[in-house]
Amino acid sequence: MENEVKLAAGAMVALAVATAALVVMPYMQVRDVTPPVGLKPYSSAELRGRQVYIANGCVYCHSQQPRDRNFGPDAERGWGRASVPGDYFYDKPHLLGSMRTGPDLFNIGARQSSKDWHLGHIYQPRAYVPGSIMPSYPYLFETKAVAEPGDEVVKLPPGQGPAGQVVVARPEALDLVKYLQGLNHTYPVLPPAVQATPATPTPATPAS
Repeated sequence: MENEVKLAAGAMVALAVATAALVVMPYMQVRDVTPPVGLKPYSSAELRGRQVYIANGCVYCHSQQPRDRNFGPDAERGWGRASVPGDYFYDKPHLLGSMRTGPDLFNIGARQSSKDWHLGHIYQPRAYVPGSIMPSYPYLFETKAVAEPGDEVVKLPPGQGPAGQVVVARPEALDLVKYLQGLNHTYPVLPPAVQATPATPTPATPAS
């Protein structure tokens, strides 16, 4: 009986320590985080596109967390500054990612803002990035003989579309592109350095 009590007490202590280290302390570190001035809430289209991003498993191959220069060449790759907690203020759930089968997308909206490029790349990645292993997502599009009024026709490179037909983006594809275009975290997160004001010299007191 005594051993059982010790075992239970030890388990409770271990649980308490783990909870403090993994839940309480991280919460205390980020509970007062505020969004940077340049960060805007997602629009309704971007939120829908974010759900398409999640549903299609994009987070399994793409991260959204550039590293500091001391930990990797992310800045040299053009992925932007290291991310800070405030950058994710409106993200629920967070899509940090843990794999980089593809490039980091934290600033894809700044690196590539073209809607036509994104739509074509989602339809057929290898038409834009030869050798890409990214899967294509044809079910986010519709093939038609003739485009109808209001259709968003995908402008594909020559020879990449079905012969004699047009490829039209479904609403899910358009929303996904809106989300990707909105991934632009190029705003500053640190206040400008306060320039020291030179001290005004004190006039010398005339000798008496």
